[in-house]
Amino acid sequence: MTGITPQPGIMDIALYQSGASHVDGQTNVLKLSANENPLGPSDAAKEAFSRAVHTLNRYPNTDHASLRTAIGEVWNLNPDQIICGVGSDEIIHFLCQAYAGPGDEVIHTEHGFAMYSIAARAAGATPVEVQERDRVTDVDAILAACTPATKLVFIANPNNPTGTMIAPGEVRRLAEGLPEGAILVLDGAYAEYVEAFDAGAALIASRDNVFMTRSFSKIYGLGGLRVGWGYGPQAIIDVLNRIRGPFNLSTAALAAAEAAVRDVAYIEKCRVENARWRDWLASALAEMGVRSDTSTANFVLARFADTAEAEACDAHLRAEGIIVRQVAGYNLPNCLRITVGDESACRRVAHAVGQFKGLR
Repeated sequence: MTGITPQPGIMDIALYQSGASHVDGQTNVLKLSANENPLGPSDAAKEAFSRAVHTLNRYPNTDHASLRTAIGEVWNLNPDQIICGVGSDEIIHFLCQAYAGPGDEVIHTEHGFAMYSIAARAAGATPVEVQERDRVTDVDAILAACTPATKLVFIANPNNPTGTMIAPGEVRRLAEGLPEGAILVLDGAYAEYVEAFDAGAALIASRDNVFMTRSFSKIYGLGGLRVGWGYGPQAIIDVLNRIRGPFNLSTAALAAAEAAVRDVAYIEKCRVENARWRDWLASALAEMGVRSDTSTANFVLARFADTAEAEACDAHLRAEGIIVRQVAGYNLPNCLRITVGDESACRRVAHAVGQFKGLR
């Protein structure tokens, strides 16, 4: 049929590629490609999900009040300044839909999450990619890239797929230097992996141009339920709630997420175990000549000599039934992102890399 065309910019969006989950001909597959928690969700979250089966005939609450209250109590935040979404991805889309459009610019870093660019284009805005400095967010470069057309600046802290982060003072300097009318969005999907880190909450309390997104898909182990949340100035929350679908989260997802966020002891256990095996894996790889930056998340960005070596190592790992993430699409063709698994997973991937390097 002729004459039917999408909005400008839609066909410029490259389809998002999620982490692979199977290898042809392999049955004992170890998936380390999607930064999932190898320990899974807490027992409390699983029990809450199971109980929800008895009310699946009822519509979920539209205001997410119980979950917002739980998040507020655990993180010492005002529940009225919290919005919940289908993963933090949906909230990223809300922000672009509400604050960016044709003629506007949305800044993200060269190794930043792909959804920033996708959401910007979906809203008709222009994504602007800014270089990092040695795989670390460069505040000066971002400020230099800002123009009167800049409406949103996205940074992940810790960043995916690099695992690096910048200090609170640098985040504040970025927020203070943005053009009038621009919003700094702090993606905190991996914030729980950093000990005693507020992900920018204190900065939001003192400014009206900073917003934070968070996820239940990583340390909480609820990637299959797709729950995220955002926290920011009341004025921004009021705007985003006007475009949020009234039933965007299911009853089961809301119940499991509330139980998960309240199980603080389990999350601390996951953080400690992740840190232990992340450091072990990074050290084991470094001993083989495969270096990485200090990661503050639940993955290691393994750097190889060149693209050819990274691709060859990936092929070897797949032959061994191990799936990691190629990150050429994030301008890191010589790297592989390896999710931190449990002890057996970390030892298995280290052994396979050693085989590839001719050391095992």
